[in-house]
Amino acid sequence: MATSYISSADSMRAEKRSVARNSVLAAVAMTALKIIVGFATGSLGLISEAAHSALDLIAAIITFFSVGVSDKPADADHQYGHGKVENFSAFIETGLLLITCVWILTEAVRRMFFHHVTIQPSAAAFGVLFLSMAVDFWRSRALGKTALRYDSQALEADALHFTTDIWSSGVVVVGLAFVWAGRQYGIPSLRIADSIAALAVAGVIMYVSSRLARLTIDALLDAAPRGVRGKILREVGNVPGILDVDRVRVRRAGNRYFADVQVALNRNATLQHSENMAGSVTEAVQRVLPDADVTIHALPRATGTESIFDRIHAVAGRHNLSVHDVNVQDLSGKLHVEQHLELDERLSLKEAHDFVTVLEAEMRNEVPEIDSILTHIESDSATIEPGDTELENASLESRLRKIVAEFPQIIDVHEIVLKHVRDRIYLSCHATLPDDLSLARVHDLSTALEIRIKQAAPELFKVLIHTEPQTDNRR
Repeated sequence: MATSYISSADSMRAEKRSVARNSVLAAVAMTALKIIVGFATGSLGLISEAAHSALDLIAAIITFFSVGVSDKPADADHQYGHGKVENFSAFIETGLLLITCVWILTEAVRRMFFHHVTIQPSAAAFGVLFLSMAVDFWRSRALGKTALRYDSQALEADALHFTTDIWSSGVVVVGLAFVWAGRQYGIPSLRIADSIAALAVAGVIMYVSSRLARLTIDALLDAAPRGVRGKILREVGNVPGILDVDRVRVRRAGNRYFADVQVALNRNATLQHSENMAGSVTEAVQRVLPDADVTIHALPRATGTESIFDRIHAVAGRHNLSVHDVNVQDLSGKLHVEQHLELDERLSLKEAHDFVTVLEAEMRNEVPEIDSILTHIESDSATIEPGDTELENASLESRLRKIVAEFPQIIDVHEIVLKHVRDRIYLSCHATLPDDLSLARVHDLSTALEIRIKQAAPELFKVLIHTEPQTDNRR
């Protein structure tokens, strides 16, 4: 999987650099031809096209280097990758285009009103322009396909340039044709057609610049793509288990999107459940932005349907603890809670009691309906206990089986194991019960059986009973 990803990334970089390099070579040739023929004919339209192509050449060079840098993987100094290089190169291209517009507009006005220049239309001028249109068509298609395939803003900018070059070259052809017609048929007013064509080229460039400026500025200022945030909100909001979507932030760097999503989850959710939910949210975001880098922030939140038991567990969860055997009793209209809590066995009684006092106060504050709480403190083992091999005690096993006979709902008891740990005897066994017995009844039976076993065999320190349904008894 990793090898395939690296190979794909290398292929993408190679293709992007190849199409950018071909664009540079073509721009060099066309710029040179336009400059030579433009000055030879004196056509401002053709000279403006040459200036436009020269800036396209600079832009193509910038694009060539930017696509080489932008696809580098993230590092310690650029933790979001180098994708912004593409956006920055497109921003530079915008500035170059605006400079071209200013020069063309100034020169066109000067020639129209202050300094008339004689234009010499020639077959070479028309030939260069038609060749330029053909080359620009080829370049724009190649760049556009690659930009679309890899979502490259730098290549998209180049493709947009060369697409408009086709139209602007066409405008210059029309301008030169009018100048030629004016000379052939003696219509002096048509001599300004070339300058008007140059103004049209400037208009095309300004239009391209405005589109490109909006795209690049949005990318550099981390503007979210239009409509994307709403789509992500809908997709994430439909994920089962998500209580609310508090925040969605999207930014773009080159062809990569980064999404920061903050969601609310049930505060009693386990870490494992939260991780599973994060995976589901990531999938939802990537349905809108494929391959996006997604960061999920999960916030615990109370639900309107929480029971008293849920709220008690939530308070314990804030301290990374879990209470069990929680029992709530209604005594003459007052709620009394009894619960078991495991704490690190290395704590002293004073430390454990002080902690439980604070915990109980938090619970009463969280659940004002509670009048009193009684917590049974248990030790949570923090060490691995050395023990002896399994013991054999036929007499004890015989007594155990007789005790089980006192409980009609317990079908049998098996896998009886005795262990000797730190001078104490531990007994564990499996008990088979009917499939449809409620869990509450199962707990009551196992507790009663445990008590009865300890009464019959007081030498036992601990009894652990594993209950299982009859259909799952694999003996």
